[in-house]
Amino acid sequence: MVEWQTRSVQDAMIARSWEFNSPPGHIRNIFVLINKKTEAIQHILMIPTPKNTKTYHGRRPSQHGHERATKQIAPTQEKTEQSSELKLRIIPLGGMEEVGRNMTIFEYGDDILILDMGIQFPEDDMPGINYIIPNVEYLKGKKDKIKAVIFSHAHLDHIGAAPIILEQLGFPTIVARPLTLAFLKRRQYDYKPNTVKNLKTITVENLRNPLTFGKFRLTFFPVEHSVMDAMGVVMETPTATVIHLGDWTLEKNEHNKALVDYSFLSKVKRPTILMSEALGITDIRPSTTAPVMKRNLTNILSHSPGRVIIGTFASQIERVGWIIGAAEKLGKKVAIDGYSMKTNVEISKTLGYIKARKDTLINVGEIDKHPDNKIVIIVTGSQGESNAVFSRVVAGTHHSLRIKKNDTVIFSSSIIPGNEHMIQKLKDRIYRQSENVIHNEIMDIHVSGHANREDNIQMLKQVKPDYYIPTYAWHYMLVEAVKLAREIGFKDKNILLLDDGQVAEFDANGGCVTNKRVPCDQIFVDGIYIGNASSVMLSDRQIMAEEGIMIIVALIDKRSGKLIQDPDIISRGFVYMKESKELTGEIRRRVRQILEKQGTKHHQGGEQENGVKNIVRDEIGEFLYFKTQRRPTIIAIINRI
Repeated sequence: MVEWQTRSVQDAMIARSWEFNSPPGHIRNIFVLINKKTEAIQHILMIPTPKNTKTYHGRRPSQHGHERATKQIAPTQEKTEQSSELKLRIIPLGGMEEVGRNMTIFEYGDDILILDMGIQFPEDDMPGINYIIPNVEYLKGKKDKIKAVIFSHAHLDHIGAAPIILEQLGFPTIVARPLTLAFLKRRQYDYKPNTVKNLKTITVENLRNPLTFGKFRLTFFPVEHSVMDAMGVVMETPTATVIHLGDWTLEKNEHNKALVDYSFLSKVKRPTILMSEALGITDIRPSTTAPVMKRNLTNILSHSPGRVIIGTFASQIERVGWIIGAAEKLGKKVAIDGYSMKTNVEISKTLGYIKARKDTLINVGEIDKHPDNKIVIIVTGSQGESNAVFSRVVAGTHHSLRIKKNDTVIFSSSIIPGNEHMIQKLKDRIYRQSENVIHNEIMDIHVSGHANREDNIQMLKQVKPDYYIPTYAWHYMLVEAVKLAREIGFKDKNILLLDDGQVAEFDANGGCVTNKRVPCDQIFVDGIYIGNASSVMLSDRQIMAEEGIMIIVALIDKRSGKLIQDPDIISRGFVYMKESKELTGEIRRRVRQILEKQGTKHHQGGEQENGVKNIVRDEIGEFLYFKTQRRPTIIAIINRI
């Protein structure tokens, strides 16, 4: 790698800040928010402003090109005898072997910073699990060392676990931009309303002004993503400087030319460590640009003969805001349905990120009061989730909405890996009710918020980091990112491939992946239960879901030890009892034989009676498999009366 001149973070970012080839308006417009907007969310949620809240202010950047530094700032002189011996440790607790559960620890001496606290959605073999959160066992006993938690943006895979983990860690200071902070407060309120007052917050209003936490010196920069207020962070320590991009993509004009240049990040204090998401690393297709997407959606909204129903993510708040504005210009009314989407829109309106006239947004129950061609409906559930609004509308179980033949239905979202089958089923059912269905396979109506392969190449070339750590993806994607870095000239010693819980260390001699590991197993949230779900529990649920359950109840006379009546057989998800009388009769006969053979009158309880139950379960289980080739979960209950 080329040796670069050492400069301070602030000097570099002022000297080369925000070099836009064409200034993107939405970044410029939301760059600085006044206090009233930040505080407005407190009013709508009826949440008291915590006493420990700070609002971070600063100078507005130039809108006409980058500003030149007027004063040369000397490089930071931190290298004391003590600090030169310390190591920067980077420890991902999630996001390195899955999509979601993003949380990373940065540790330098007695100072700890945390980036993000996200959830992971359950997989198909995890029935009953609501979501999965990071394991923070490593941080127990280190609460006093946690200087701050930084949140890169407002998506659930980055903030979803915050209410639970912040409480576990004693509510350390949190750092975020206004919209992210508002979403965090709302999620904390939904989790435990009385805990919102415990939040200690720093609102980042101006991204360029540094914050200092112990030996960490932070500066922020905007990144393009599918939610407003997304940011990257520069963490400068005496040993090395981390550049973490969060979730990002390169915003482009309709000629596919990037609007933002990140080469200013190549000027920060070295050595530098670039941590960049690899979720789109295998996507070699040219990105759909926002201007093309907006033009296509505008044409659909303008020429559709009936209502327009749009399914998208509740977190795609920038897209939702644009659709509301486009519909308003066309004189249409917009109805929002889906709890999370309605909440997100209301928060965004309060902070000024979404602007709409009062009469533009209507309740779903009011759509029949207006002509069909004047109605736009935005709903959640574009991934085919069974309980989401989209699926209920298609199934005809929604309280107000039914698809009409003249409706135009739009999927304005990407397909999350693993959801292909559910989405295909949803599409098939929609096509039976309306032929006017539009999705990304036939028209460019969605822009990904994640960098593709070419975006990653451009970022690596612009930032020119000394070390590269791919993040936020499945392992195979991280490996592909490693291969890509090699192709453009990185040496293996400068590319670090981490697993969840694995520790990377950096000192005066460089950086490496160590063999040290911290606990990082999955923590399951299942209703009110939060903890490690054993593989046995999940296996039992999977068996019951696939094979069904059979309960055998036997009543035995306590004195004589004889059956009082034939055993009761209860079946759920295995066989339909009324149509399987011969089978259930044979089960009863075999249970009687087992109990008589075991001499139940001599077994008055304890381990001996448990042994009888196990024999009933095992022998009936073998019989059922022989008869049906299925193995239901069998529960034997023996009651003595």
